[in-house]
Amino acid sequence: MTDAFQQLPEELKLATSAHVKYIQSLNTRQDEYDYWLTEHLRLNGVYWGLTALHLLGVPEGLPRSETIDFVLSCQHEDGGFGAAPSHDAHMLSTVSAVQILAMIDAFDELETRGKGKAQVGKYIANLQNRQTGTFAGDEWGEEDTRFLYGAFNALSLLGLMHLIDVDKAVDYVAACANFDGGYGVCPGAESHSGQIFTCVASLTIAKRQDLIDKGRLGKWLSERQLPNGGLNGRPEKKEDVCYSWWVLSSLEMIGKTHWIDRDKLINFILQCQDTEKGGISDRPGDMVDVWHTLFGITGLSLMGYPGLELVDEVYCLPKLTITRIFGT
Repeated sequence: MTDAFQQLPEELKLATSAHVKYIQSLNTRQDEYDYWLTEHLRLNGVYWGLTALHLLGVPEGLPRSETIDFVLSCQHEDGGFGAAPSHDAHMLSTVSAVQILAMIDAFDELETRGKGKAQVGKYIANLQNRQTGTFAGDEWGEEDTRFLYGAFNALSLLGLMHLIDVDKAVDYVAACANFDGGYGVCPGAESHSGQIFTCVASLTIAKRQDLIDKGRLGKWLSERQLPNGGLNGRPEKKEDVCYSWWVLSSLEMIGKTHWIDRDKLINFILQCQDTEKGGISDRPGDMVDVWHTLFGITGLSLMGYPGLELVDEVYCLPKLTITRIFGT
């Protein structure tokens, strides 16, 4: 595989140095309107960029102390984290905070300077609907399997899964399964690649993959590949680089990544990069952003693209981080 990649034309090789510079430049654009329009994604953006840098082999690409300072500045008294200082706490930004601190081995800073792991765990646990088992994103009550997965992700990293009713949550995920093998945002909702990832990853963390119809799900996921090699999120939709993660990680978890054409997907992802200024877009010729940059890189990592660190298909963190935390 390595020899085949070496024979690719320059425009179809990963522009690693350009992508590193692009990510590092994102926080220098504070005079741009778009920077402030995306403030509600700031903490998520740090996670996306930092994870990409780790997978590109540049874990020190963002200053560690400043990263910790920013993360802790987003924490509330109840333990939750907002997207930026003074923003309301939310499950998604809280999960990003935990993932960032896990990546840079800074849980000790959470204990000494933040509100502590126990308080974070309490915040997340309080968002569980004890009747149905699912989770809300914040105090206003919107429920979604994204939030259930986020709770499983963060609490397992913190070693606090005992704070929630795992069996009830697993039952809820099982109720989201559809006849086609996929999963929706809630029971009865159509299958979607993003929701499939959240449900399959949740069941994997809970060690309940026995509930997954792997054959039927693998068929549905493999049918997401279009003639140009890209993957879509559901039938009759356009391809998008981000599904290189949502679809491929799910296939990896159920052992069926060989059901898609890997070479065509690799070529599609590489065609979406800006080789001069860095970054990856949703499809060739579009504007790049840090979200698609991360998920293009994670897709390439899952397929063993040379020069990239391995990504964990369940946590979307470097394998090295997961090994350090769990020991396996």
